[in-house]
Amino acid sequence: MLSMRYFSLAICLGLITGTTEAQDFFTEDVILKWTNAMDYTLELAEAMPAEKYDFKPTEEQLTFQEQLLHMAQNVAWLTSSYLDGEKVDVDRQMKGSSKAEVMVVLRKSLETARATLQTLDTATLDDEISFFAGPMRRRRIIFLLFDHLTHHRGQAVVYARLQGIKPPRYRGW
Repeated sequence: MLSMRYFSLAICLGLITGTTEAQDFFTEDVILKWTNAMDYTLELAEAMPAEKYDFKPTEEQLTFQEQLLHMAQNVAWLTSSYLDGEKVDVDRQMKGSSKAEVMVVLRKSLETARATLQTLDTATLDDEISFFAGPMRRRRIIFLLFDHLTHHRGQAVVYARLQGIKPPRYRGW
């Protein structure tokens, strides 16, 4: 009977250790993935010449600059509002701003998100939060953070190609 208790205790400890390791791997993977996404986004923003920042393929679309500012604003909003990150003010109406000014805002937003993800308590990933589209877990906010950035960066890649600019090499892993 005593050996059965030790066996049960060993299994429980193994499950706890396995769960902790999985959470550590989650954070490690998220940071690596975010760093790659951040670097790729900044390289794309840098590749577009300043005089092309006001380009938009059609009248109803955002300009290249507006795409970048929209990405920065969304990243800042999601991380500060739902992941307890530092608040970064992003004015999406920075019309007439220089490429350098836009790059500063974009970089600050992406780097602040990385810092938030690095310090995120993985024990809170399954906490349900109130979101405008309905309740969701914090983990889903992280997925949304990536998805939204990828969506608009993909549009920006097309903008660059339409201007004859070769985008940086993709690295999504």
